[in-house]
Amino acid sequence: MSAEFIKLYPRNPDLRRIEHIVKALRDGAVIIYPTDTIYGMGCDIHNTRAVERVARIKGIKPTKNDFSFICYDLSHIADYARVGNQAFKLMKKVLPGPFTFILEATGSVPKILNSNKKTVGIRVPDNDIPRQIVHELGNPIITTSIRDEDEIIEYSTDPELIFEKFQNQVDIVIDGGYGGNVASTIVDATDDNFSIIRQGLGELTL
Repeated sequence: MSAEFIKLYPRNPDLRRIEHIVKALRDGAVIIYPTDTIYGMGCDIHNTRAVERVARIKGIKPTKNDFSFICYDLSHIADYARVGNQAFKLMKKVLPGPFTFILEATGSVPKILNSNKKTVGIRVPDNDIPRQIVHELGNPIITTSIRDEDEIIEYSTDPELIFEKFQNQVDIVIDGGYGGNVASTIVDATDDNFSIIRQGLGELTL
């Protein structure tokens, strides 16, 4: 069965469509959605079968995944990660924005992902589509990037082409307009000696 193709606008997305997507996530859907950087694929973090599906689509073992979590804001991050005062100040300053913060995981994360992960990546993208989905869902969604097989273009940016490629593998593809081709900046914030693991769209002076 082919995926749904749902058009949403990054600012003030249609709430009825958001609620439809959230219901699908609760039922175990895998979705593709825009962020403030590149398009991502994900599901409800609490649906084990959906997490396993995302891993299969990506061609990785669920226990070896490097999925990050998309959160609405910083209010529930302590449920999933241990955040030092300095890290919290920095995150509060730059989020929502094009950053992934690597933090020490709480005990709930390995259970959620059925893995031995000791760290977790946290994203609060500056895009109302994924943030509103997470807000209505009541908990984060996992996120992993949509890569392109093109040797020059690393990430898929056209939602219609993404739909063509993944329509028989996922349940919903959200068209939020053309995506970017530069991923988020990854910051290791597991201690107060912050370091940039990958320089992406976000500019940070440490």
